[in-house]
Amino acid sequence: MPSSENKTFTLKAAGLLDIDKGEVVRPGILKIQGDRIVGVGGKPEGDVVDLGDLILMPGLMDMEVNLLMGGRGEVAETGQMKDDPPLRMMRAVGNARRTLRAGFTTVRNLGLFVKTGGYLLDVALMKAIDAGWVDGPRIVPAGHAITPTGGHLDPTMFGAFAPHVLNLSVEEGLANGVDEIRRAVRHNIKHGAQVIKTCGSGGVLSHTGHAGAQHYSNEELRTIADEAHRRGLKVAAHTHGADAVRAVVEAGIDCIEHGFLIDDDVIELMVERGTWLVATTALADGMEVLEQATPELKAKAAEMFPKAKDSVLAAYKAGVKIAVGSDAPAIPHGKNALELVALVSRGLPELDVLRGATTLAAELIDADDRGRLAEGLLADVIAVPGNPLEDISVTQRVKYVMKGGKHFTG
Repeated sequence: MPSSENKTFTLKAAGLLDIDKGEVVRPGILKIQGDRIVGVGGKPEGDVVDLGDLILMPGLMDMEVNLLMGGRGEVAETGQMKDDPPLRMMRAVGNARRTLRAGFTTVRNLGLFVKTGGYLLDVALMKAIDAGWVDGPRIVPAGHAITPTGGHLDPTMFGAFAPHVLNLSVEEGLANGVDEIRRAVRHNIKHGAQVIKTCGSGGVLSHTGHAGAQHYSNEELRTIADEAHRRGLKVAAHTHGADAVRAVVEAGIDCIEHGFLIDDDVIELMVERGTWLVATTALADGMEVLEQATPELKAKAAEMFPKAKDSVLAAYKAGVKIAVGSDAPAIPHGKNALELVALVSRGLPELDVLRGATTLAAELIDADDRGRLAEGLLADVIAVPGNPLEDISVTQRVKYVMKGGKHFTG
């Protein structure tokens, strides 16, 4: 496929999604030079890639993934102890490739919670992808998730390990108290993190405590926000419970991940403060990992998931800014578009869901070079077999992927 830096070529399709106007423009003509879009509409120029009846769209974005976890060959119960960093990186290459070929050209990798010796594997993966060594989406890396001992993102929690099994360091995100938290955040920033991920409450897979229980103190949460914001980074917090979400929002943290148990009062506060929500609502339709879960964890899911289906619609109606995130590998890598389908099934309009995976996602990560098909922006383009404004499920059947002017098989 054409991708010369010096020659203009054209993608031609049956239509093109104008995400700002909320309509499909026919026919779809997109002119590419190097890694940029240089024209929309008009007569084709240079070589033409004819995509027939497909509809062109901006590359999709997933604001909650962990490419270093899940994927082929990982065993959830023992992987934390058996899989060393080189093996995780090899698996992550496959996860990244599947994510890109599913049409997701940008992701936030939200927080390692694995033992790495302090290395930021997602930063390394980002660099390898940016250098063209491996195929994958553009990555906004968080480094290690910042979590207290026994917090939801403490990896020893998921396996209910005995004391001293898989000891973790501050450089691996396990931080208690203000001083350790500052050190953990600074370690991430020093080594390339572009966003900070923290643990605001328990979760479905936490073996102890209520899923909505607040894990860090108010002072500790403020410390995370302060340390990140002074360096120009945003903070995302895994948080479910309404009281915990309130504490996180009042601490100045920018984005709530999940928020399954938020109520109207907290939603109002999120609107007032401009706090984002990445709802990961497809999880409420079931998680593969729960098939082998204990009865206690299944009971927790049965309590939380129905509330999650209602809370995202309430947040949307109130005006909370919602960006799309799948929480892969809780949703399998490469199946990220399940989240778009789930959001529409909750009652959100197709156009606003698509914006949550394009223009709004770009706003969340402060990227003004992507998210729409417009002159001067990155040539991150996908093509789907139908109008996504009428049938969101076409995003699950991506037939063509381009990232930065380079063609990838859909």
